[in-house]
Amino acid sequence: MNEGMFVRTGTLDDLDAVANVEAECFPPSEAATRETLAGRLEHYAAHFWLMFDGGRLVSFADGMCTDERNLTDEMYSRPEMHNERGQWQMIFGVNTVPDYRRRGLAGELLRRVIRDSREHGRKGLVLTCKDKLAGWYESFGFVSEGVSQSVHGGAVWYQMRLEFQR
Repeated sequence: MNEGMFVRTGTLDDLDAVANVEAECFPPSEAATRETLAGRLEHYAAHFWLMFDGGRLVSFADGMCTDERNLTDEMYSRPEMHNERGQWQMIFGVNTVPDYRRRGLAGELLRRVIRDSREHGRKGLVLTCKDKLAGWYESFGFVSEGVSQSVHGGAVWYQMRLEFQR
């Protein structure tokens, strides 16, 4: 990580910065709204990993925990479904603002999420991604489970799973 950069988990005070990065990284049909992000931060702020360059949020990953094996569209909008003792860490997004991309920051952040999930005794992580990113996630050990049932944002999503060996 570059000097002056650090990672910490979120708080509700991070809402404006998180909402701005989300809007910068996703098209409107796929981006979480400010209200949705507020609900997520209220229910599971400790499952927001925020990367800062000085005081600027430049990348973040977030998602809820659940005992459900598959990521469903309902999970995006219903933060109360979070189960802190859930077996699976769902990942809703790994976002890096455009002028910080191609520096390895998203990978560094994802490795942190994987490490923290393993340390908290989860079975693994589940996310959905577009086809063009499947290979990138596979480089971290995720396995494609094919086209997901998600219709989020009208896009085709592939479910990816990283299952920890016990």
